[in-house]
Formats: sequence, structure tokens, C-alpha cells
Amino acid sequence: MRAAPTILHLDMDAFFAAAEQASKPSLRGKPVVVGGLGPRGVVATASYEARRFGVHSAMPMGQARRLAPNAAYLVPRFAFYRSISEQVMELLRRLSPLVEPLSLDEAFVDLEAGGVAEDSASARAVGERLRADILATTGLTGSVGLAGSKMIAKIASEEAKPDGLVLIEPGTERELLGPRSVRILPGVGPATGEHLRRAGMTTVSDLAEAGEDELVRLLGRAHGASLYRMAQGYDERPVVAERDAKSVSVEDTFDVDLHDRVRIRIEVERLAERCVGRLRASGHSGRTIVLKVRRYDFSTLTRSETLRGPTDDPGVVREAAGRLLEAVDTTGGVRLLGVGVSGLADYTQEDLFAQAEASERPADEVAPEEAAEVEAALSTASEAAAERVWAPGHDVRHAVYGAGWVQGSGVGRVTVRFEEPWSGPGRVRTFAVDDPELEPSEPLPLVRGDAAA
Repeated sequence: MRAAPTILHLDMDAFFAAAEQASKPSLRGKPVVVGGLGPRGVVATASYEARRFGVHSAMPMGQARRLAPNAAYLVPRFAFYRSISEQVMELLRRLSPLVEPLSLDEAFVDLEAGGVAEDSASARAVGERLRADILATTGLTGSVGLAGSKMIAKIASEEAKPDGLVLIEPGTERELLGPRSVRILPGVGPATGEHLRRAGMTTVSDLAEAGEDELVRLLGRAHGASLYRMAQGYDERPVVAERDAKSVSVEDTFDVDLHDRVRIRIEVERLAERCVGRLRASGHSGRTIVLKVRRYDFSTLTRSETLRGPTDDPGVVREAAGRLLEAVDTTGGVRLLGVGVSGLADYTQEDLFAQAEASERPADEVAPEEAAEVEAALSTASEAAAERVWAPGHDVRHAVYGAGWVQGSGVGRVTVRFEEPWSGPGRVRTFAVDDPELEPSEPLPLVRGDAAA
């Protein structure tokens, strides 16, 4: 534990929803829910206005719509959020070489390692300056927690929400934690919390009074001893600048169960392409290809294949995923598919054997009727991909009316609100979905100075 509150935890406020409100003036101050809009979609983020109705992240979207029927429901724009996150992380890296990102909108910073803070006054000044810089750079707000450990800094940032700063002086940890629920401690989820409740422990002070031996008896040596130390307010975990990725994966949940084997194969190949895109973007290659299949009855199967060497070749990953699919029974339907690559390396050794095998495969190994079926399915998939999909919340530009975003679409029509982040609420207009003057567009910057730059 440190003698000064030089560990900072930043958590952006309702990040996805706040970014949407900042880019869409007509939604400011109104309930906004971002997530999958299909029957099986879940909430990714809800604005504070939507949270007043009981909407929260990971909630089924159908339940959210019942709680807040008048909220704006938008499809996520992850590339947009990632670009904002990169701006925020760059501000953090100016403070210290030790920045530990936890997600797009959350990170720890070791201020002591950066030499920018050595006591409470200097740490608070850094935190306030950071909040101001984030607002000026992105137009969004973030909450800051400052403490002598990661655990307490994260608790402080939660107390600071929204748009605030809380500093917890070292030495006051036990007083702070004592009356809180055991669920506030890292590693205490619903199952562990219920186990402790049955043993008569509901607050952190209950854990401290029970003693280490009792917690070890209940939870095992590693977890019990760790939990006892945290109940005492001790957390020696350092801020780690780089956390090595162990795998890269993508998955899709389908609104309607997939039954057609050819369609399932096409989806697996599409996921393999996306996975390799992420793999290359991270500068890695991998040896183990993993296929995930969740069936109609919610049973989940995973299959894996380890290659001779690491690869980032889309053809190799696609073929391996296809081979894994052949070993899975999809009778009854599939509701989710995923493709991943693990065993990551920082270099690529192409699987020449697999490529040679593919290039030498005789054409007559595929039956004519099978080839025709695959070709027809691929043609249909290509046509569907070529159609423009007007997803709620996504950016568009009209040749006459300029920049706007999709409010909704259906029955051959798309409704667009024309406004910019720095304008007032804009007008709404409706077009045919194939209007040649309307096209998808890149997001506008949230701060107008970025556009001039």
C-alpha cells in the first residue's frame, strides 16, 4: 500500500451512450440505449437517463424496451468508440508510462511512475486536469478515483460518478470498506457472495472479523487468503502497462436459429475472415483455431485445432474452422457461432502444407450438385451483403441535406435526422432505402476543432 494516493482509475461515464448523445444533439438529456436490437440482443450501455427506468448493461433488450419504451435504441458503432478511446488513452500515457487499460473506457494509471504526483494535493490537481483535458479533447466526461491501491481507486471512481473526482486518503481504507457489501471486493461475484451470506457474512467488516482461517476454510487457500487481505484494505497489485493478449475471437448471435448447413458454413467462413482482421490489427499470429457453436437448446460446444506453426492467413484459418464445423452436429439449429485464434505469437509462419493441400485438391472431389448449392448460397449471401443496411444510429450523408444519422428503417423507407455534433437538433426526413443521393458515411468528430484539423 502506498502512503500517497498516486494510483488513478479513470472510468468514462456511460461511454457508448454518452458518445451517441454527444454526436446527436436531439438525444441529449434523453434516455439512450446502445446494444443489439434483435430479439436476442442485450444492452451494451444505457445513458443515465435510461438507468432511471431500471435499464442496465447486459440486460436483455426486450426487457429494456418494456422498461423504457420511449428511449432511443441504437446499434453500436465500435470503430467510433475505439477512436475516442485512443484519444483518451493518449492523454493517460502523457501522465505516466504505466497505463493499464481494462477496456475501451476504463484504465489504471500509476502517477508516481510518471513523476507527476507525490502527495494528495498534486494527485488531485492531476486528476482534475485530466478530466478537463478529456472534456476538451473528446467532448465527453470521465470520473476519476485516486487512492493508494488499485482496488480502492476503482471504488473511488465509482463513487465519483458521474463526472466527478473522489480521492481516498491512504490509511482510511478499513473505515471506508467496513460497512460495505462483500460484493464491493474484486473476485466476489454472485455465487461467492451467496456462499458468504449463508455463512453470516454480508459486509466487509464481517470478513475482517471472521479471520483468515475461516475464509480459507470456506473458499480455499488462495481465494480465502486474498479476500482476507482485501477486507483489511490491502491490495499490492501493481499497475501493469502491457497485458498480453492470449486470444483473439469474434462471434455472432442470430435472431433466428440457423438450420441450413451451407448457410452455417458461410457464417463460419465470414467469422474467420473477421477474426483474422482483428488478429492482424493486433500484430499477432496464432497456432490454435477455435470454433464455438451454441445450439438451439443453449448447449455450447467448442472444438479446436492446433496448426504446425502460427499463421495470420485468412485461408488457413477459414479452412481450419470449416474442418472443425464438420465435427459438430448442428441438427436442431444454431443460435450462436464464434471463431477464435489462440496461442498468439508476434510473427507469422505460413502453413505451406495446408496451402499446398488446398491448391492440389482435385475439382471432382466436390459433387456437382454440392458445388451448385454452394455457389447459389454464396451468390445469395453476396447480394444480401451488397444491399445497404440502414442501422439505427449509424451515420449517413445526403447529397442535398448533408450529414445525419438513421432513426429507423422499414417497409422500403429510411428515416434520417440531419444534425451535427455542434449544431442544434436537426430536421427529420424520410427517403426510399435505395435513394441514390443517400449513402453511409464516416462519423463526424465530437469536437469541431478536430474537423478543421
